[in-house]
Amino acid sequence: MPTRDQLLTLLEANPADEFLQYSVAMACASEAKDEEAAERLKALCTASPDHVSAWFQRGQILNRLDETDEAREVLETGITTAQRVGDSHAEAEMRAFLDMI
Repeated sequence: MPTRDQLLTLLEANPADEFLQYSVAMACASEAKDEEAAERLKALCTASPDHVSAWFQRGQILNRLDETDEAREVLETGITTAQRVGDSHAEAEMRAFLDMI
């Protein structure tokens, strides 16, 4: 698996690549850099509002950061997004997570 620095280098060459944007955010999260991960996922959600996984991961990270109200809002938007794009599995996962917080 590439390191965060390697992913950042790839992202610099392809800044619009959603997969790389998401991968860098997840690498940040795995390094306990949740604030950076949340910001990167926020940017991805803004640029690519149908990226369901970004909404879900951002909600989970915000919850870890004790930003519960914002996490709820993000998850609700993610649920709406999942419904719109027809991703019932992600919708169910987000609903279950939202019920837990």
